[in-house]
Amino acid sequence: MQRTMYKSGSLKKVPAGSKGLKKLPTPVRNKMGFMSKGGRVKKAAGGGLYANIAAKRKRIEGGSGEKMRKVGSKGAPTKANFVAAAKTAKPIKKA
Repeated sequence: MQRTMYKSGSLKKVPAGSKGLKKLPTPVRNKMGFMSKGGRVKKAAGGGLYANIAAKRKRIEGGSGEKMRKVGSKGAPTKANFVAAAKTAKPIKKA
């Protein structure tokens, strides 16, 4: 099943003569109603708050030179962010 664009029909193929349309990022092109790589709209990846924190810790452990933000600093996750993430968190599977 192919996802449909907002308000009407399915995704259209990119016209052959279009030079600039091919250069647009995939999400932008899909929002405009044009296919990309077979016409499937991929689900946004990201993993959420906890996945981002784990990824950053892994980069720091690998020697990236980054530092975790301090609590309350600009750009650091707030308590509300953690509460919202806890609502959608998947339970941990026990081995």
